[in-house]
Amino acid sequence: MAVRKFRIRVNGTVYEVEAEEIQAQGTPLAEPPAQHVPAPQPVVHAEVVRKPAAAVLQNGETVIEAPLPGTVLDVKVEDGGLVEIGQVLVILEAMKMENEVTSPVAGRVTSLKVHKGSAVDANQVLLIIDGR
Repeated sequence: MAVRKFRIRVNGTVYEVEAEEIQAQGTPLAEPPAQHVPAPQPVVHAEVVRKPAAAVLQNGETVIEAPLPGTVLDVKVEDGGLVEIGQVLVILEAMKMENEVTSPVAGRVTSLKVHKGSAVDANQVLLIIDGR
């Protein structure tokens, strides 16, 4: 029996499978008609997306807002903690992807507005950093 390989896409995920042709009891296998096989599509893997936080300066403080609606998977800073430019502050899950919200400034977290498990809307304040 011949083993054939197939590439199948299910909900946007590509799987490579092998299938063996079988024949019914007493009936010979018919050759399948020749078909044009499209070029294989690249396999796409979900990855973590780093998003610089939206920053609104108010009285020397930087307000960090959610770049998109989602759920807070993790908070990587503490109230009163020091942060550096580019440091991951919060990880949001949106559309089954993890999005890292990073700090655009260095400073001290003066007000933490969310916690793990919080649902947030786009442009909702996540935390405030004092850069002075």
